[in-house]
Amino acid sequence: MEFAVESLETPALTKAQLAELLFEQIGLNKRESKDMIDAFFDLIAASLVDGQDVKISGFGNFQIRTKAPRPGRNPRTGEAIPIDARRVVTFHASHKLKEQIQGAGGPTDPNPG
Repeated sequence: MEFAVESLETPALTKAQLAELLFEQIGLNKRESKDMIDAFFDLIAASLVDGQDVKISGFGNFQIRTKAPRPGRNPRTGEAIPIDARRVVTFHASHKLKEQIQGAGGPTDPNPG
């Protein structure tokens, strides 16, 4: 099933717009559509909070990465300040998604990697 999102007014795709697409193109009612989108993102977020990577076949991987503490500098004052260790989420697109993006007629990267 193909979803058409060309008619979106904003450059970002929102959860509300995803729910609307489910309503229009699959036939779920609006409440079910919103609940499904919310549950999907809640599940991804909960898995990441628990330290589990999330892999979505054909789309990409969300991974938790722990960054070590390091020295930093306040750019306004130049004062040295410590930056605490923290966990961050990274996203790596799948090869399939990268191919779809490249095939969409956008500018090509002379140094793919």
